[in-house]
Amino acid sequence: MPALPAPANKPQLSAPDKDTPTFSPDKVSVIFVLGGPGAGKGTQCDKLVRDYGFTHLSAGDLLREEQDREGSQFGSLIKEYIKEGTIVPMEITVQLLENAMNEDLTKKHGNGRFLIDGFPRKMDQALKFEEVVCPSKFTLFFDCPEDVMQERLLNRGKTSGRADDNAESIKKRFKTFVETSMPVVEYFEKEGKVVRIPATRAPDEVYEEVKEKMGQRGLEMTK
Repeated sequence: MPALPAPANKPQLSAPDKDTPTFSPDKVSVIFVLGGPGAGKGTQCDKLVRDYGFTHLSAGDLLREEQDREGSQFGSLIKEYIKEGTIVPMEITVQLLENAMNEDLTKKHGNGRFLIDGFPRKMDQALKFEEVVCPSKFTLFFDCPEDVMQERLLNRGKTSGRADDNAESIKKRFKTFVETSMPVVEYFEKEGKVVRIPATRAPDEVYEEVKEKMGQRGLEMTK
């Protein structure tokens, strides 16, 4: 794999070469969680962590934590990309997810069940993760119309304090999701690796269907 492109005055970071994924899908279960902004991913992830013993990983959270971590291998590089308004190379995001999974398994004695929230956002991320980390079991896709998601986000924006919970930012986020993330959903759907959940109902009703579909895929509750 080629070295990562680096911002000006920064050394290049070579990605590790691997012949096989780090984790076997026989021992580790990875579920990608996708859905447009406001589809209810976070709420459903919380329930799955509680009932199924998943470790919940967010690629965005890992990047934000890593850039500020003392002694970080990637911190200064991440800051440079963010400062220049460019996308952090997928190799870094994938490596951070792999590190988090490895830590959970070795230091926290996790059970090998991982929910990866809001990832993969693009096809190259999906392909790279499955190549070098672990093939996913399936993608949990919360399918929700744009008008419903927009209403939810605008209501959340009244109290969330999030800068991106406004009408203009919401439209941009929808556009980005449709253009970059939906091709990922469609790709995995052709492989029979998507569980599509209609997400317009109340959270508890949505979760009842999630539990049913999890059982159909061979995943039982742990609590």
